[in-house]
Amino acid sequence: MRLAPTLSLYIGRHFLTHFAILMLVFLGLIYLIDSIELLRRASSKENVTAFLVLQMALLKLPHLGQETFPFAVLFAGMSAFSRLTKSHELVVTRAAGISAWRFMAPAILVAFLLGVFQVMVINPLGSASLSAFENLENKYLSGKSSLLTLSANGLWLRQSNLDGQSVLHSRHVLQQGEHVDLNDVSIFVYKDADNFSHRIEANRASLEDGFWHLYDVQVHVSEQPTEFDDELWFETDLTLNKIQDSFSPPETMSFWSLPGFIKTMEKAGFNAKRHKLHFNSLLATPFLLSAMVLLAATFTLRHTRKGGTTFVVAAGMMTGFVLYFFSDIAIALALSGNIPVLLAAWAPACICLLLGSAMILHMEDG
Repeated sequence: MRLAPTLSLYIGRHFLTHFAILMLVFLGLIYLIDSIELLRRASSKENVTAFLVLQMALLKLPHLGQETFPFAVLFAGMSAFSRLTKSHELVVTRAAGISAWRFMAPAILVAFLLGVFQVMVINPLGSASLSAFENLENKYLSGKSSLLTLSANGLWLRQSNLDGQSVLHSRHVLQQGEHVDLNDVSIFVYKDADNFSHRIEANRASLEDGFWHLYDVQVHVSEQPTEFDDELWFETDLTLNKIQDSFSPPETMSFWSLPGFIKTMEKAGFNAKRHKLHFNSLLATPFLLSAMVLLAATFTLRHTRKGGTTFVVAAGMMTGFVLYFFSDIAIALALSGNIPVLLAAWAPACICLLLGSAMILHMEDG
């Protein structure tokens, strides 16, 4: 029997309301806990105010909130279906000849659309706010001095030493094994944070132990003749691992900019596995949220036959814990090269979809 549009809208709106309430609760708890943690970290910093800490926690909130989406969908589905069951609305619907698959369809569709909205809208906003948070964190809490940006225009790198700061730019970057080679290199040297000293141009540079080894060098100092050298060693504290770690984390990059950045990294010879994993995980998000509705319905149907709110809550919490644990294991295996990136990104969604479908087919007549 076909599900009436009015009933479909009712079920979908009921599920969406429960999701919105749970998300507000989760966001409030996350903001409170994260603010307390940031206040603890800032307690020894003289120039960090409480207002700045609250602002930093607010900037980090959209990113952390995205992590709770699957759990909010799971508990929203359990709460909505359980509420509809207690009011006998789903019982009447089943008695009218409508299968479990049909009355779940509106909630599954809403969850899928929420996943699309998260990936296309919330993720870019969360990435931008997380990037702003990390800039403030590096400035006031961590004190990191090396910042790196890789784009279609080449490599931009800022580093500091005892003499001051310097900004390095290279149009072409190539990483092979443990070696990093740069072409068309420009280094802008500053005595302090803002006082420009001189500029160094080189055709090529290679990263060695504690130095950039520059070849075919030109040193430009204001109001002085240009100096030419065949070789020059420019001090740095960077290593290949530090350069890899200095790349923008995939979480600070929006869904729309990740493909271009991955292509640029691979062209330069750097490892883009972490960014590929994040991008594919975002693609799988709508399907993962849809699978959460299936799992929620599984617990709700069991609840209608055996009773016990405690069982429903415990089963949902256990499912969320297992999903989180399994996702972390899959990510670790993918980053270590033991399993393909696509398998690690899509496995949680596919397993949840198959598990939820199998449980409903087992418990119901289809």
